[in-house]
Amino acid sequence: MLRGLAAARRVLLPVRRPGSGGHGARWSPPSRGSRWRLGVGLGLALTAAAAVAAAGNEEEREGPPPDKGFARAVASSRDLLQRLKDEVGAPGIVAGVSVDGKEIWLEGMGYADVENRVLCKPETVLRIASISKPLTMVAVAKLWEEGKLDLDAPVQKYVPEFPEKEYEGEKVTITTRLLTSQLSGIRHYEKDIAKVKEEKEKANRTLKAAKDITTSDREKEDKVSEKADFAKAKPEHGGKHSKSEKKKAEFEHQEYYLKEKFDNVIDSLNLFKNDPLFFKPGSQFLYSTHGFTLLSAVVERASGQKFTDYMLKIFSDLDMLATGLDENEPLIYNRARNYIHNKKGRLVNAPYVDNSYKWAGGGFLSTVSDLLKFGNAMLYGYQLGQLENLAAGLLPGYLKPGTVAMMWRAAPNAKASGDKDVKYGMAWFVVEDKQEYGFCRRQRRYAFHTGGAVGASSILLILPEEPDSEASNSDPLVPPKGVVVTIICNMQSVSLNSTALKIAMEFEQDKLAQHTVKSSFLQD
Repeated sequence: MLRGLAAARRVLLPVRRPGSGGHGARWSPPSRGSRWRLGVGLGLALTAAAAVAAAGNEEEREGPPPDKGFARAVASSRDLLQRLKDEVGAPGIVAGVSVDGKEIWLEGMGYADVENRVLCKPETVLRIASISKPLTMVAVAKLWEEGKLDLDAPVQKYVPEFPEKEYEGEKVTITTRLLTSQLSGIRHYEKDIAKVKEEKEKANRTLKAAKDITTSDREKEDKVSEKADFAKAKPEHGGKHSKSEKKKAEFEHQEYYLKEKFDNVIDSLNLFKNDPLFFKPGSQFLYSTHGFTLLSAVVERASGQKFTDYMLKIFSDLDMLATGLDENEPLIYNRARNYIHNKKGRLVNAPYVDNSYKWAGGGFLSTVSDLLKFGNAMLYGYQLGQLENLAAGLLPGYLKPGTVAMMWRAAPNAKASGDKDVKYGMAWFVVEDKQEYGFCRRQRRYAFHTGGAVGASSILLILPEEPDSEASNSDPLVPPKGVVVTIICNMQSVSLNSTALKIAMEFEQDKLAQHTVKSSFLQD
């Protein structure tokens, strides 16, 4: 831009009268011909300036150039991402989008390392927090498909170190299936049973009040519901939390900041295995990262391998070569630093933590490219059993169609706290397709998981193509068909749900527009 403006400056300099000179020389306005040349020169100079600026922006933007057919969606999504970054004061953020299995947009904004001025880029490795849960679910599902794991057997069949439990004097059973659906009754980081029950009752009263809205208030309800579609879950939990104070309060629990290194997942059970259950297993949804620590012990025993070794093999199978354990000692190239805001609102480094106590529930690192691969692998397997008119000779999915469908089906009683539309399947939040009135708000079906860790926030969202959409009524289909969006940020307590869903809709809009143009061309 500066080079272009320099050219413009040369064109715009006033004409010196011939024969004049010295500091006292007088300047005259240019002649009519000179004014014409000046105007043309100005136009060319500004065009050059814009081209130089665009080239400069391309140089600063990491990753492959976006598909031209999605230029509008990319521009709009980039603005959404920048808005989010500005609003929360995040040092760095990375986003990735794929459409029908193809990476369309990968971009980093801001700094992966503020002190050393290292920019975020698509290859930046960040904490993915609770997106570790659906990754762990792949291990559970694989063992179940192979007949090595019974989802409905008591967990003590695999982990006798975990004591049998009672609730209100009655002996109860915790199964692997209940663990995956957050229905085990095992606590999360909050240890105060009374406080948790009070919050649950308050959330239930809020939902009941929403259902009891009168017909005269229907218009108001629709407006509220429309906004709710873009705020589905809190950072590491699943409920809707619009107030930042509630998000920040989550990180006041000391177990987030453990510095002890656990050598194995069985040792991690000591943190909670002797604590009482908060609810009767199967009766209520209670989000629990500790429940997934128990799940990792089940995977370890059922597989006959160390949990971390088994997960690394799965990452390799899924071609997620940049995904691994959030360990402090190893050199992990392109790893971002993590940040928080202190009580004065200033950016500071996040405190040192060791996440070895919760590998399964929030202990992995990854990149946006790897998470897109994971999302598309799940969507591919799912659609092999959902779509009609599939192309011949397709390879099987990493998980069977029925398995992914089971994971993405809401479990009984697994309603995420604070939002009537969000339910929990097996390690995935799910939103079902719903429309109550013609030409009014319609809720699309999609699956997602958010994550919140010390100094990090994340989301992975999968928006499958609708089976009856215009784009699917054409040639034989090769899945995955749909939009996958992931966003990772090196700042904690950042709600990414709204932005991710809006971005998914932007790219689906451009995809449908391309299909319409293609259909019109073929008809002509």
